[in-house]
Amino acid sequence: MGDRVDDSRLIECLTADAARLRAVAAADLAPTVPSCPEWSVADLVEHVAMVYAHKVECMRRGEFPSPWPPADHPPAGGPLALFDRGLAGLLAEFAARAPESPAATWYPPEQTVRFWMRRMAQETVIHRVDAELAAGAESAPIPVDLATDGIDEVLRLFLSYGSREYPEDFGDRLAECAGQSVLVSVGGARWLAVLDPSGVRIEPGGAVQPTAQVSGEPEAVLRWLWRRAGDERVRFDGNRAALARLRELLRAATQ
Repeated sequence: MGDRVDDSRLIECLTADAARLRAVAAADLAPTVPSCPEWSVADLVEHVAMVYAHKVECMRRGEFPSPWPPADHPPAGGPLALFDRGLAGLLAEFAARAPESPAATWYPPEQTVRFWMRRMAQETVIHRVDAELAAGAESAPIPVDLATDGIDEVLRLFLSYGSREYPEDFGDRLAECAGQSVLVSVGGARWLAVLDPSGVRIEPGGAVQPTAQVSGEPEAVLRWLWRRAGDERVRFDGNRAALARLRELLRAATQ
């Protein structure tokens, strides 16, 4: 497993990736986002802005806001203005609260502001990549520490927790699992994903001989797990059917 990124670093990464996302999007809001083909860039920007606004309310209220979105949505000013307000509000809320202070989240073990610091940093970097893909722009690097942390988050929270708590979201994909194990490896960090009908378990790498392995640079593996990069960016070993099964489970977990 990877080490968690510290709080100030998360805010640093969030701020940089939000600035990059906005700059790329501001050049042209019309293109379709290939990784989210139902969205234009304008839709992507509005989505991120509303995610930011929602998390502010989760921290302020200590519960999920309902109804959501607000009755006055979308407000005047267009997606970029909405994004600017959402980001400013989010950063101000983070600055005003201790990371360990309580906040409503969808992950019961972590009901803290720190959870949203991590989640919003990871949300922003993935959607920054989406904006770059839509624009055909050169992609800014994802720092090793942020990418490694993102791998840990998507495997533990989205895939493992999600598959156990919300198996209905995975359709028949879990029923077709038979204990295959896929080792995800980047540098010195390793996660073993055991694909079981009752849900995916994440265990320390090296516990068992894996059915298959995916490895590479942290950025490439993070992009692959989130379906923002093709197979050519990573290395595979072992049973390709097990790798395909992992990818399908991830698709269900992150859609």
